[in-house]
Amino acid sequence: MSATTRFSLEEQREVFFSSTATSRPVRSLLRAGRVRHIAGRLYTKNLGEPLDAVVRRGAWDVAAGLFPGAVIVDRTAFEARPAGAEGSIFLCSDTARVVRLPGLVLNCRRGPGAALDDAQFLGGALYLSSWPRRFLDNMRPSRARSGIRRTLSRPEIEAQLEMLLINRGEPELNELRDAARGVAKEIEREAEFEQLSLLISGLIGTADSPLVSPLARATRAQEGWDETRLALFDALFAALHGDVPVDRPARQDDSPVFSFYEAYFSNFIEGTEFTVEEAQAIIFEGAIPSDRPQDAHDVIGTFDLLSDPTLRSRTPTSADDLISLLQLFHARIMTMRPEQRPGEFKTSANRAGNTQFVAPRRVQGTLRRGYEHYASLRGGFARSVFAMFLVSEVHPFGDGNGRVARALANAELTAAGQQRLMIPIVYRDDYLQALRALSRGGAPAPLLRTLARAQAWAHELNWASMGSAQADLERTHALLTPSEAEEQGVILRRPSELEDDAVRRLRS
Repeated sequence: MSATTRFSLEEQREVFFSSTATSRPVRSLLRAGRVRHIAGRLYTKNLGEPLDAVVRRGAWDVAAGLFPGAVIVDRTAFEARPAGAEGSIFLCSDTARVVRLPGLVLNCRRGPGAALDDAQFLGGALYLSSWPRRFLDNMRPSRARSGIRRTLSRPEIEAQLEMLLINRGEPELNELRDAARGVAKEIEREAEFEQLSLLISGLIGTADSPLVSPLARATRAQEGWDETRLALFDALFAALHGDVPVDRPARQDDSPVFSFYEAYFSNFIEGTEFTVEEAQAIIFEGAIPSDRPQDAHDVIGTFDLLSDPTLRSRTPTSADDLISLLQLFHARIMTMRPEQRPGEFKTSANRAGNTQFVAPRRVQGTLRRGYEHYASLRGGFARSVFAMFLVSEVHPFGDGNGRVARALANAELTAAGQQRLMIPIVYRDDYLQALRALSRGGAPAPLLRTLARAQAWAHELNWASMGSAQADLERTHALLTPSEAEEQGVILRRPSELEDDAVRRLRS
């Protein structure tokens, strides 16, 4: 049986090459209108889409067929996709050639083949440059004579290094430099290695090497910022700027009863769960449970901050003051928790579920950039919401971020003579979901609604005594856990809503 009779169109990929053995059946399929010719021995069985879209989608198969064993290099090694409107891919092999196809330009330069650490791609049909080789190759400058530049620009290289530094830390950059030293000898990039080494030293601050990009310079000075978070701050600022909150003058915010429940609920949100009676004994009697001393200290520290008549209304007047104030708030809350480094910003990344918070090197810069919007908002509810989200989203400390965020939010309300808000136990999931809606989805409206309701609820309760507060908390379902409330089919209710319900029942 001849080789030509074993050709099966169904077994071919969307774009494929013919060979001497398969040329006859492929020509038959072409005449029958079952395949389309692209160029040379390249065909596609996609009969409907434009050829440029088909070819670009099959770019790696095309590259492997035309330049088997080539190394993916230069900017393509970082981007891993065709670049520019023309769809440029950059390769390196023992052949120098440019192949232009619909939607794709393959630029292959002559140079070293696969190095020791280069990874196999498509089962060895191509190779992908290692991280050290990517940087070394891209340190060689290039110009866009036609189409896109072969290598990344200096700011783009700095951005790649800055991303490694932020996500993996200084050890990663030093390991990269050590590995690049050996690769440079292997692919004859010693001069490029010296430039790369100076760039790394400049970024981590061990040498005064010039940096081009503003973000890289800011990162070296520990003032880098998180662009993703700035976009969220923009969205929240726009929503708050156009919002007209209800005027809710402060009533009993200075009551020790209010401060007690504010501290109690703020800790409950973070998983520090005591009964009300246990929390009262801890705060007012100094009864520290032997099996949970750290949790008890968190509750005491939070109450100490929230009941302080000076700090309760202290708000920042500048970006520097914001940073100092956050550190002061954190130090007061964590004063009996030295292992949490009271008043010191985090040194390692932190996360909650799928949310990765701002990297340590970008904390101060992101806070400073966020403060620009924060300071432009009207005092009261708008500044309160922004302050809460700013601290929550940056998460500047290893622990205690939520408590600090809510303390600053309520300080803004107090300074404006407005009712402090509170997130009771039953409302915890609503609050956290509203934060996630903005953090992950860029939607600020749920957070504004949730915090406005939390403020309105707190405004209507009687905080004059523990007895009156307890009675209102129970009848508004505030002390139920979200799961208990779901089982009972109830939600957080404002006292005025309960009274309206009673009136409607009487009328019916």
